[in-house]
Amino acid sequence: MNIRSLTRGDGVLIGAAVVLFIASFLDIAGCDASASVCDRIDLPNAWELSQLGWGTFFLGIAGAALVVVSHGLPQQRKIAGLELGQVGAAFTVASAWTLLMWIFESNDAGAGLILGLIAALVLAAAAVAGPMVPALKAPLVGAPRPAAPQPYNPQPGQQGVPGGAPGGVPGGYGYPGAQQHPQPYPAPQDASQGGQQYGQPQPTPQPAPQPEPQAQAPSDFSPFWFAVPVARPLHAEDGSGAQIAELAPGTWYLAVEQRGQALIAQTQDGRRGLLQDTSGIQRG
Repeated sequence: MNIRSLTRGDGVLIGAAVVLFIASFLDIAGCDASASVCDRIDLPNAWELSQLGWGTFFLGIAGAALVVVSHGLPQQRKIAGLELGQVGAAFTVASAWTLLMWIFESNDAGAGLILGLIAALVLAAAAVAGPMVPALKAPLVGAPRPAAPQPYNPQPGQQGVPGGAPGGVPGGYGYPGAQQHPQPYPAPQDASQGGQQYGQPQPTPQPAPQPEPQAQAPSDFSPFWFAVPVARPLHAEDGSGAQIAELAPGTWYLAVEQRGQALIAQTQDGRRGLLQDTSGIQRG
């Protein structure tokens, strides 16, 4: 279960489920008699009435658990053709409705029923509105921000320096490779050896062949870190459509090139591929 895939709506569900669990141990009925009389009366809680404890309070807690678990799984699981989140949302709505009926039919509702109804209403609202309200869809735990990439400067660990470059790419992005070492001046020749003497014309040195310049990325693009909101496939660069990896939420990946609306992304183990769906990505 990926904790970083949970949303703020899941946080609300967890908090409301805890309050609902606490309310189930409180009295479900009040006492209008004097304090001395009420002290001698043993008022029941929800678990002493199985149809209320297991049929209402537990139903809401189980619904919240199903919704949260469905968001943490890498792939959606289904029950009778319905996703876990849909089943959990239905449980929370049924729990809130049942507690509301208990409040209406109770002559003197206790703290357990009142607090339980409030918690159940919050559960139902968060479960239903969570996928639709942007504030509740935001990540509960944000991914840690990585250090900004330096595409044109050598990174620690490149060319034999300890530290290592992001993704294990030797030399880093845009780093030209081996350092150029200055050549020492030629030593003067001894005139006694019969060679060319000082002051005589010297042959014109031929320029050394220059390496072919590497293709540069577009000037308006710089590598950047990003994270995906949901799991997304990474396809091969050759356009064959073969999936080579899957990008998981809560993990930072490095975008090294842009192709139209798609990105060439690099995983942490050095694999590169085409990310076709870039909607909603979080830039580092």
